[in-house]
Amino acid sequence: MDNSVITLTLPQVALAFLPVAITLAILLRWSFGVGNALYALARMLVQLLLIGYVLAWIFGAGNGVLILLVLGIMLLASAWIGVGTVKEHRWQLLAASLAAITVGGGLTLALITQVVLQLEPWYMPRYMIPLAGMVFANAMTAVSLAAERLFAEMKHGLAWPDARMAAYQAAMIPVINSLFAVGLVSLPGMMTGQILSGVSPLIAARYQIMVMCMIFASAGLSTALFLALARRRAGVLA
Repeated sequence: MDNSVITLTLPQVALAFLPVAITLAILLRWSFGVGNALYALARMLVQLLLIGYVLAWIFGAGNGVLILLVLGIMLLASAWIGVGTVKEHRWQLLAASLAAITVGGGLTLALITQVVLQLEPWYMPRYMIPLAGMVFANAMTAVSLAAERLFAEMKHGLAWPDARMAAYQAAMIPVINSLFAVGLVSLPGMMTGQILSGVSPLIAARYQIMVMCMIFASAGLSTALFLALARRRAGVLA
């Protein structure tokens, strides 16, 4: 069996935009407007092309300090975006968001990379950066959902314990749904990528189990920490 990855040329990638063009035509026809969608598509294209070059350079550098810098930037960005659902309180909650994602996501990432995978060197870029992206992105989403739900419930006069529970449950819904769906409705990104690259589906499944545990834990821990750290601030700002 040929395990080599199919190399995509730019013309082949361009063909993938054919159904995109049809979707844009539908949006235009139904008068929804295509400005936001075009901006999103253009931004996606530029970001992914740029990150390809950046990652190629980082992987080639093999520098632990550089990897720490990248992780720091990822943490700051995820913390900022995480409290974007409560823009009026964004600056006040930024520290709580950053601390929650750093501790909840960071400890989970450290366990997976240093204990489970036992990376050598510890910062091995092709593992560390993709896994960090999964951890921080899911922690960010959970914190974002929790922040929005927390303030919504408190504005409706819900007591703190009930508002906290509602926020925590809302934050965990996407993660729990993904646990139900994996293998039945969807093959997640890491598993799909490994299978496409020729890795045995059995090995890919083990990696995906590890990833799902990582995602569940990072979301749950980060959300709990965020709600704990935000309690006093939420009481003042609600």
